[in-house]
Amino acid sequence: MEEENKIQVIQSDNYDVQLRDFEGGLINFLAQHNLPSDGIFVGVPERLNVFKNLEGVIVQIEEEDKQQSLYLSKFIAGVASGLFDAALNYLWDETILQIRKRVSQYDIQYFYDNAVTGDKRKRLNDESDLKKVDDYDLIKGAKEIGLISELGFKHLEYINYMRNWASAAHPNQNEITGLQLISWLETCVKEVISLPISNITIQIKQLLAGVKSTSISEKDAQEIAVFFTNLVQEQVNNLAAGFFGIYIKPESDSQTLQNINRLLPLLWSRVDEDTKDSFGLKYGNFVANNYQHEKKLSREFLQLVDAESYIPDDLRIVEIETAIDNLLNSHRSFNNFYNEPSFARQLRRIVGDPPKLPKGISKKYVLALVETYLTNGNGVATSAQHIYQELLSNLDSHQANIAVLSFNDTGISSKLQHSLCQRKFRELIEIVKPIVTTPAVKDLIQNIEGFSMRLDNLKNDKTIKPLVESLKVLLR
Repeated sequence: MEEENKIQVIQSDNYDVQLRDFEGGLINFLAQHNLPSDGIFVGVPERLNVFKNLEGVIVQIEEEDKQQSLYLSKFIAGVASGLFDAALNYLWDETILQIRKRVSQYDIQYFYDNAVTGDKRKRLNDESDLKKVDDYDLIKGAKEIGLISELGFKHLEYINYMRNWASAAHPNQNEITGLQLISWLETCVKEVISLPISNITIQIKQLLAGVKSTSISEKDAQEIAVFFTNLVQEQVNNLAAGFFGIYIKPESDSQTLQNINRLLPLLWSRVDEDTKDSFGLKYGNFVANNYQHEKKLSREFLQLVDAESYIPDDLRIVEIETAIDNLLNSHRSFNNFYNEPSFARQLRRIVGDPPKLPKGISKKYVLALVETYLTNGNGVATSAQHIYQELLSNLDSHQANIAVLSFNDTGISSKLQHSLCQRKFRELIEIVKPIVTTPAVKDLIQNIEGFSMRLDNLKNDKTIKPLVESLKVLLR
């Protein structure tokens, strides 16, 4: 009977009383020890907003998953205590933990090939290395291989931003409301914790496993090619990247290489130009770093589909790509305001004055300038801004077109959720507008300048989207 009474105390209609009693006890304890209590706890009404809606969210989680969701328990404890900044941090910890679990059950090498670039990729081998992958790269990589949706990535990128600047993970004075917190919890539950993996994603996983473990005949390859027709462009590109990653691995045996020999030509025509360029860039990187094994096999990979024309004429392109990767890595880190300017200066030195860019790196270069100029949404790296303005002012007309159309890139579009990034994008349009010579792009600029909604809606706007589709040829 005593146990029954204890259980009955935890009733939804008593949340208000219980939370106020709990807060009163904490405040009394702090006062007894002469510790400050003002401004520490979020008000009880805000906490009630969470608890009133909590059951409807967590009921979506499978019982087995609930029993292992330690950080969700800490999230609820943080809410009850009125420490919303800590609760948000625990929610993000649970989300990252769940994404790592999903990735570890998938093809880990395929994930690394699509999630990280440059020298960082060489340091990632198995599941134990997942903790070395930055949160942004983790959620972006999960989106790339189909473990979360593009919309889910956009929402998680925003929650990651709030976690970095409005939670206990970073010194701040920001306020978080109860409705915001429950909304973020629901996003993490729907988009990660309880989201079933799509059939296409499962089939890609099975295909990659089969490439490495069974023999695929010519007939098998033709049947698998029918599956390729069901893939969207991003999935085609990522699968090609997965084949490339498998092909150049030292542990890949002759049977695995032969399987890719049969499959790659059937996929190649659907791979987009940017991805094909990236394979040429990787080959150049292996040459520059004297990675003999990867250099040999990446060349063979390109020869399979008569794609040696994608190898850069000037291996200086590798230096530029490394400088871009270094700049983006510093821009996406906590200490970007301190580290970013030196990498911006390094990129300016390498591209030269006036800038001379090989064709294969042009789009990546412009999108990197756009991303860094837009800021991280929280503040401006002032010592780097004049460098970005200078480099943007020196774009040629083709590169200016890429900058104007950059809002169609998933990462850039996601950034445009933030008011500071929106303001910086409008500044960027003013910088490149005099360089644009294509009438259709000039018309697009007028539409952007007159766009009254949030700029992350540009990508899917009924008026803008057809204009972008007709201009995609300019991005090649």
